[in-house]
Parts: sequence; C-alpha cells; structure tokens
Amino acid sequence: MDKLPSKDALLAWIRENPGETSKRELARAFGIKGADRIPLKRMLKELEESGEIRKDGKHIREPGALPPVSVLRVTGPDSAGDLWAEPAQWDSDDPLPRILVHLRAAEPALGEGDRILARLSPSDAEGVAYDARLIRRIGHGPRKVLGLYRQTEAGGRILSLERGAGHEWTVGAGERMGAQDGELVEAEQTGPRDRLGLHRARVTARLGDPSAPKSVSLIAIHAHGIPDEFPPEALAQAEAARPIDSAQGRDDLRHLPLITIDPSDARDHDDAVCALPDPAVDGGHIVWVAIADVAAYVRPGTALDDAGRERGNSTYFPDRVVPMLPEALSADLCSLHEGVDRPCIAVEMKLDAAGRKTAHRFVRGLMRSPAALAYEQVQAAIDGRPDDATADLLEPVLEPLWAAWRAANAARDKRQPLNLDLPERRIVLAEDGSVRSVAFRDRLDAHRLIEEFMILANVCAAETLERKHTPLLYRVHEEPDPEKIEALRETASAAGLSLAKGQVLTTKSLNRLLDQAAGRDEAELINLSVLRSMTQAYYAPQNFGHFGLSLRAYAHFTSPIRRYADLIVHRALIAAHGWGGGAGKHRDKLSELDIERLDATAEWISATERRSMQAERDTTDRYLAAYLADRVGSEFAGRVSGVARFGLFVKLDDTGADGLVPIGTLGDEYFHHDRDAQTLMGDRSGRIIGLGQRALVRLTEAQAVTGGLVFELLELEGESLPRASRPVGRPTRRAPGRAKAKRIAAKKKLKRRTRP
Repeated sequence: MDKLPSKDALLAWIRENPGETSKRELARAFGIKGADRIPLKRMLKELEESGEIRKDGKHIREPGALPPVSVLRVTGPDSAGDLWAEPAQWDSDDPLPRILVHLRAAEPALGEGDRILARLSPSDAEGVAYDARLIRRIGHGPRKVLGLYRQTEAGGRILSLERGAGHEWTVGAGERMGAQDGELVEAEQTGPRDRLGLHRARVTARLGDPSAPKSVSLIAIHAHGIPDEFPPEALAQAEAARPIDSAQGRDDLRHLPLITIDPSDARDHDDAVCALPDPAVDGGHIVWVAIADVAAYVRPGTALDDAGRERGNSTYFPDRVVPMLPEALSADLCSLHEGVDRPCIAVEMKLDAAGRKTAHRFVRGLMRSPAALAYEQVQAAIDGRPDDATADLLEPVLEPLWAAWRAANAARDKRQPLNLDLPERRIVLAEDGSVRSVAFRDRLDAHRLIEEFMILANVCAAETLERKHTPLLYRVHEEPDPEKIEALRETASAAGLSLAKGQVLTTKSLNRLLDQAAGRDEAELINLSVLRSMTQAYYAPQNFGHFGLSLRAYAHFTSPIRRYADLIVHRALIAAHGWGGGAGKHRDKLSELDIERLDATAEWISATERRSMQAERDTTDRYLAAYLADRVGSEFAGRVSGVARFGLFVKLDDTGADGLVPIGTLGDEYFHHDRDAQTLMGDRSGRIIGLGQRALVRLTEAQAVTGGLVFELLELEGESLPRASRPVGRPTRRAPGRAKAKRIAAKKKLKRRTRP
C-alpha cells in the first residue's frame, strides 16, 4: 500500500505520458501489484467523479486532453502559411484545442476539411495546445457549396450559383438545417453520386432570401471566402485604442493646409495633399502628401495585425465595405477627419518648373486637415463654381495644387506611362437595396491630380527604402507576354490599326496604338484589349519594376487603411528612420517576423487582392443582371467584346453589361472558331463575327442570382445574319491549304469592314 501514488503524482503521470494510461500501465508504472490495485482503482474512480480525469476507452486522460494518436480535421492554413487542425470528435465543453500540423517535405499538401491520422505531442508554444505529425491522410475535405435550396417531392436539392455550371446536390431530410425553399444556403458535399448522378450535401449555414437587399454582396463574400467578421481580440484592441493628439516625437504639420479629396460617399480618408510655391526655385513647387499613421495603432504580432494580414485589403461593394481594419480605426482614429489632430507619415517633394522631382524627405508628424472635400466639389471650384466650403480655399490651397499638378503632369507625359481610358461603372442603389441606376463615372482632373501625387509619393517610398537598404514590398508589374502582344496586334490589325513589330515593347508604343483608336468606335475595344494583354500586377520583396507606370521602382505607401502592403511599407519607413511616436517606442517598426515572412506576405496579399477583385466583379455582374431582369425581351445596342467556341460576348453601350450569345442561336450553319484571330466564321454564309463589331441584341435571360445575361443576336454591323438552309452539323471538310487561304481572306475582309 506504501507504493500507492498521491493524486497529484498520478495526475502528473497521466499528463506527461498520454500513451501509457490504462489501469494496467498505471499499475506497472508505480509498481502496484495484486490486491494493491484495488485502492488504485478507487482513487481513479474518485478522480473521475470529481471531473479531474475521464475514461477514453481503456485509457484515462485529463478532461480536454487528446490521445497521442488522434483523428483530426484540417481547418486550413492561416495567412502566415501555418497549417492548423482540430479534433474530428470533441466531447468536452472546453474550447477546441489549437493543433499545429508539421508536414515534412515529402508529405502531401493538406487542405481545409481533410481528415488525417496524426501523432500528437503537447506544445510549449504560446497559443498552441498540440504539435501534430502526419501518419496518413484518411479523407479529403468536403467540397464547399453555395447555392439555392429547393424543396421538391423527391427531397431537398441545392442548385449551384456558379454561372453556367448547372450543378445540383441532393440534401437528406435531416441535413437541411431547417432551410426553406428558395433560401440561399452554404453547404458541404458529403457523399458520392446517387442513382440520379447527383452528389449528396448537407446545409451548414442559412443565408436568407437571395433577392433581399444586400444579398448580392453577401453571395460574393461567402463564395470567395472573404472574412467579414473580426476576431473578438482584434475588435477589443481597436476599441481600446486612443487618439494620438500630441506632437511629441513628431513633426508638427498642423500649419500646412493638408486637405483630403475623396469620393463624396467615402467613409475613410487616408491621404491628404497640399502644394506651395518653392521660394528657392523659380517656378518650382513643394508638394506634401500626408498619409494616416496606421502603424502607430496596428503593431506587428498583435491580433489586429493578424486580422489585417488575413484580409490583405478592404473589399468594396456597392452596398457595403468589408474593411481590412475594424471601423474604430478605419473610419475614426486612422481617418484624417476635418479639424481633428491626426498622426501621419508625410513626404515633402520638391518639383522644378518642368515638374521633375528633385528632392524629397519623409517625416512622422501630426496634422489637422482644414477641409474634407469631394472630387466633384473641388473640380467645380477650379472650373469657376466654388461653393461655401471651397470659396475661401480656392486661391490659397486649390490653385497652388493645380499649378503643381500641371507641372507634374507635364513630366508624366514625358515618362509615358500606359494611358488607358476605360470608363468605370457606378451602380447607385435605392434605400431598399435595389439598383436605381447604372452610369459611368466622370474622369475629372481632380482624380488625375490625386492619382499623380499618390504615384509620386509611392515612388519616394521605394527610393528611400532602397537607399537605406531596408526590406520592403514592391508593387511589381512585369512586361507583357509576347504571345498576348501578338494577339493584341491581330486585334489592332482587324480594326485597321497597327502595333509595330521588331522593336522593344514600351508603354510609348502602346500609347501610340491607343492614340490611333481615340475618337473611333473601336476605342473601348482597343483599350480593353491592351488591358487584357498586360500581366497581373503583384507584390514582391524583389524589384522587377513597374511596366505600366514606366517606373524603375514602385511601392504602395498611400493607403495603409485598406492595403496591408502599405502598412508594411510604413513600418519599413519607421525602421529606416528610427522613429518613435507610436504606442511604444520602436514597437511599431518593421519587425523580425515581418522580414522573415516577407515572401509569404507578398504571395498572400497578392492572392487576397485577386480574390477581392473577382468578388467585386461578380457582385457588379449580379447587380447589372438584377437591374436588367425586368427588361427581358428588350433590344440593346452593343459591341462584340469576346469570341469563344461556344458563342460570343456582347457589351451593352448604356450599362457596360456583358452577356453571352450562345453559338447555337446564331443560325442553322456551322461556325468555325479561329482562336488566334478571335473570330467566328459561318461555313455556308461566310459571315465573319469579330471583336469590336456593332451588334443589336435582344435580352432573353437575366439571372440575378448568378449574374448571367443571355442575348439573341439580331443585327451585326447593321445587317441581319443570313440563314443557311442546311441544319447544323459537322463542318464541311476542306483541304488544309484551302482552309488556311479562307482564314487569311476572312481576316482581310474583317479588316476592310472595320476600316473607317
């Protein structure tokens, strides 16, 4: 009996040896034999009744403890690339333990929802309960489904919201989570195909009426996995933040007339500008750009920082914004509100009379904006129509800004950045969330002024950090792929324009093409084609230049409220200058963790940017489809904007909406698709359908939930399509030489038709 351990010793053994906790193993560990096992069993019974241990089959564990070999469900990687998991089964009322999965190089990549058998060991890392090593994967993660729930006589169905997919899933009676017919739901695929060829799924979330106000953007948020709720810790940190209204440790910039110029409905103001004549240079200008000092509030390694990095950027919809940071910061403490002291990081730039930047310097300051103005308001003042807010600012503030911008714009014209002219759609919603109107935003000089000064400030940030040998994230835009440029050359040729061959491609040569198209019917087509030929801009710790802006080095510095890349650049500037001024001296500079994961951050936020762009585009398509839904049967003028083997796309003139004309509706003849020339050619009529041609279409279908529009082609270039008598079938076989000659003739014919 002397060998009976104390309760504390017994609990310590169970805790430290999770793989050896059966009654027999415990008795062996403490040298207990024969009748002495009865008091041990009694002690274990008492510990179980008091809740200090629990039985797990033959093994005994602490409450909330997992066996050393467990089945886990992978919850997915976080923004830092770490892979996390949770127990596949969890019977405790305690919070789920955080399990960090460590994969070896040869082991398979795991995704969200994968089930794995793993060996666990308690972790010493803060916030991590267990470290897991993969034994084997025992199941792949369920496919996520977003769709409409339909209740039929045969049971529940989910119809996919993916445009043109036509997918369906069956839902068992006990797996619909109370979903009602016509409701928007989120689900996961749970089983193989049934006898009808449909997969099974179970509803995991009910999202409500898909036609209700704000459901349009909600669909995009869920479909693209955009986080729209902040962790409680991040919200608590944002709410606990206090204004920085002291200039101690900062440059006092409150004497400068730094005004904000934003859209009229902007909720946050993260940049302010002013300009002054340079007394030291005849015709020179001093331009100040001040940016909200977000780094003073969002420090590396905090919950706020993790939440901002996970989102990567703010996402903007017509009815809502999913901000990168909680509103306590984005719409308040980090917003440069009128008449309020705000911390900032500012750059002073000196321009000569020709608009060339001759010098610049960064400061960490405190500013107070005298006015928060809208683009239209400022433009009206410059055009001679000032209002009460701009009348007193016109001569001392606005006119010096315009003078500096005209000089900077002249220097910009010499640099020759890519000069695309693409109209931006503006969707205006009524109070009930329905679309009131669709129009195109005016492109004002006020927009160009802010854009040019922000570009100059971003260049200064990249140059300063390079000079100080400080790590940063560049905004990279590489040269276009030669194959895409060749396709652009084909499109230009078909429109009677030219893009010269045999020379190094520059933005200047592309601008010459855009100038040729200006004022012609093909102008929008050529601008879109040039845009499509470009590579996707992205973030990288290495500098590969910015082709589109014709700049050697470029970084994003001017929008840290809505872009994580800018926050990293702000931290780099703080580190490079050795500034204090945050919530704790030097705690807001670029950290070792920031530097260590710079490559991962660049890749991650490039992906979140693409995610937001696609979500915003899908939402716009859905709003346009909803706007046009009650006009099915109406006729619209437009232009062919895309050609594919399954049909052609037409962009409408008045709304910019894109819709599909299925190839099966073009007539009773076979249409050959020439991918290189981007044309369809009727094998009987010889009719050529190509990019940029004028079209009259009838709207036959508008699916607000998916954003899909379907058109019937009525006229092309003012003529009706000829109808062949032969039914659609396989194309007429031609000798290869004849087919090639016919394609060349078709291109020449299309070129003649589109030539003015």
